[in-house]
Amino acid sequence: MHVGWCCTKGGCTTMNDARPVDMETSEPLTGPTDASPRAEMPIVPIDSIAGRALVAVIAIMTFLASLTIGAVVLVGSTADEWQSAVAREVTIQIRPAPDRDGDADVAAAAGLARASAGIGEVRPYSKAESAALLEPWLGTGLALDDLPVPRVIVVKLNGQEAPDLGALRKALAEQVPGATLDDHRGWIDRMRGMANSAVALGMGVLALVLAATVLSVMFATRGAMATNRPIVEVLHFVGARRSFIAAEFQRHFLVLGLKGGAIGGAAALAVFMLGHLVGVWFRGTPGEEQIGALFGTFSIGVSGYAAIVAQVVLIALVTALTSRLTVNHTLKGLE
Repeated sequence: MHVGWCCTKGGCTTMNDARPVDMETSEPLTGPTDASPRAEMPIVPIDSIAGRALVAVIAIMTFLASLTIGAVVLVGSTADEWQSAVAREVTIQIRPAPDRDGDADVAAAAGLARASAGIGEVRPYSKAESAALLEPWLGTGLALDDLPVPRVIVVKLNGQEAPDLGALRKALAEQVPGATLDDHRGWIDRMRGMANSAVALGMGVLALVLAATVLSVMFATRGAMATNRPIVEVLHFVGARRSFIAAEFQRHFLVLGLKGGAIGGAAALAVFMLGHLVGVWFRGTPGEEQIGALFGTFSIGVSGYAAIVAQVVLIALVTALTSRLTVNHTLKGLE
């Protein structure tokens, strides 16, 4: 009596007095069917220390990748809000001159702005309000009467028709000497450049995380094959196709990838949901304005959550595909 291996699409089984088997149909080639009990035993152990360690690694990698994707979505949406808010306003600055009446120049510039097309609201700042804009840099309690503090007029666009800022700029230069029109284009370009750099950095970090995941799966697959090398060699030499053996490893690592990805993705989703709840808790407090200026509503939205879920599936598929390619490459060396 001897012990042999019988492999089907559901795994491998140990059999007493096992006879040669057709690897495609799992039917004995000759002789009667053995009715002795069989113990189901997959090629790759379902639960092992190496498998649990790989699940932990994939969970950590998925968590970091999900945080990266969420941060990219958050930065992109916040930058869009900033750019939209800045693009809806232009600013007229009037530098004081010794031989001119500052209040008259402010009134004239405001009248020119109101008469222009596409302008919604024009709000001239008083001397006190203009000086208050400098307090974050110069501090309070300073006498600014002797300093050439420019007067500021905030002009909001109505958004219904395109404003002719060129004509307004020309009229200001002709009728109000010392007045300049700032459409914040330079600020918007710098903000857009910073947002694009942050997105590119996030994509680079995501690529590194995926590369680290692929390498981890490759090493884990090679370790699993080394541990089960006698079984794999027997299966290979008795005629089992590479696709059959690779499919066993692929299913095993797909399950591990899904487990680890689900754990890491769920942890990242919890972090972003908690951040959104914290923003809701701070609503109406002095800290809300500062948090909103930096992170907006701290909500990645439906698209962000969908991206994290899609990433979990992607990491699981990458894990399964990497294991399959590694097994095929290793089996080629046995031929």
